[in-house]
Amino acid sequence: MRQEFLTFGAPLIGEEEIAEVVACLRSGWIGTGPRVAEFEKLFRDYRQTRHAVAVNSCTAGLHLSLLAAGLKAGDEVITTPMTFCATVNAIIHAGLKPVLADIDPVTQNLDPRLVEQKITPRTRAILAVHFAGRPCDMDALLALAARHQLKIIEDCAHATEATYHGRPVGSFGAFGCFSFYVTKNMTTGEGGMVVTNSDEAQAKVKMQALHGLTRDAWNRFGGEGYHHYAVEDCGFKYNMTDLQAAIGIHQLRRLEENWKRREIIWNHYASELAHLPVTLPAPPEAGTRHSHHLFTLLIDPQTCGRTRDEFVQNMTRAKIGVGVHYVSIPEHPYYQREFGWTPAEFPHAARIGRQTVSIPLSAKLTDQDVADVIAAVTQSLR
Repeated sequence: MRQEFLTFGAPLIGEEEIAEVVACLRSGWIGTGPRVAEFEKLFRDYRQTRHAVAVNSCTAGLHLSLLAAGLKAGDEVITTPMTFCATVNAIIHAGLKPVLADIDPVTQNLDPRLVEQKITPRTRAILAVHFAGRPCDMDALLALAARHQLKIIEDCAHATEATYHGRPVGSFGAFGCFSFYVTKNMTTGEGGMVVTNSDEAQAKVKMQALHGLTRDAWNRFGGEGYHHYAVEDCGFKYNMTDLQAAIGIHQLRRLEENWKRREIIWNHYASELAHLPVTLPAPPEAGTRHSHHLFTLLIDPQTCGRTRDEFVQNMTRAKIGVGVHYVSIPEHPYYQREFGWTPAEFPHAARIGRQTVSIPLSAKLTDQDVADVIAAVTQSLR
């Protein structure tokens, strides 16, 4: 057994990030400023979009995107039941009505056929979540959106490096929203990014992210002297700081290198765990690039001889941290009360949400860490 507990999702932080944070602290400018602007440019170029706006979370990005999309109160937005609550909460906070469509049990992403069944005269958008780093079937979703005149917003919290038919995810819809939470493939501690190809949409998101002001602090107090601002709208406090961007700049520069390491670990898991009585993630679809954010196992009591939660306890006793991504949205009391959703309405998401467990998949893992995870999974199923 390991001597030290292996934390799930621990980030790989290099000396470059540490030095940049120290330099930021010494600069006297730690709020939104030049490092945020540099980070936005680097990310915009990486995702091949016209604009990128840094915010303090992917949740904030989703909220701002829904507002900037021009939807009206009560409009319906279709999304997945296999996601973190933030996806649905952003729809609610924007004054819109979330509608769930069940997932494809293999990809665990939205099933476009079931999405079409949920479209009504009030439907205005599809919020597509690229779950675990696997791109959604964007061809089918784009065809649906064109046929029914719907907007697409992409939740790319798991999918920073993912591509679909050679094109970066986040660039298909009106907006793409990314997460830099501590467990994500790249981190700023807390933080997010909104990408868009629309000049007007970028201006709306940027203004709403900072109270509705026409100028951020860097443009009010910078070297050119003080400039007055105007409040154009009732916005939010969703801006990213230079302290966060100082980490993100170097995380982004190493992202491809770290992705290659996670791909090696992913493939090793797929090979070494194939003989066990669990369901492993499906291979990436042809013509796509998986971000390899989560490696999920499905623990079916009928084939494994134990429940998912018993497996989690066994892994914890073996000093291996795991995650659950996710208990399906209709399992939670709030959504049952507010929308009358029941797990039985979404059988694929309900079953997977009760069986899924994520094992460590981080560029920080050593070969010995990976071997320990494989040994613990094997032992936990005996």
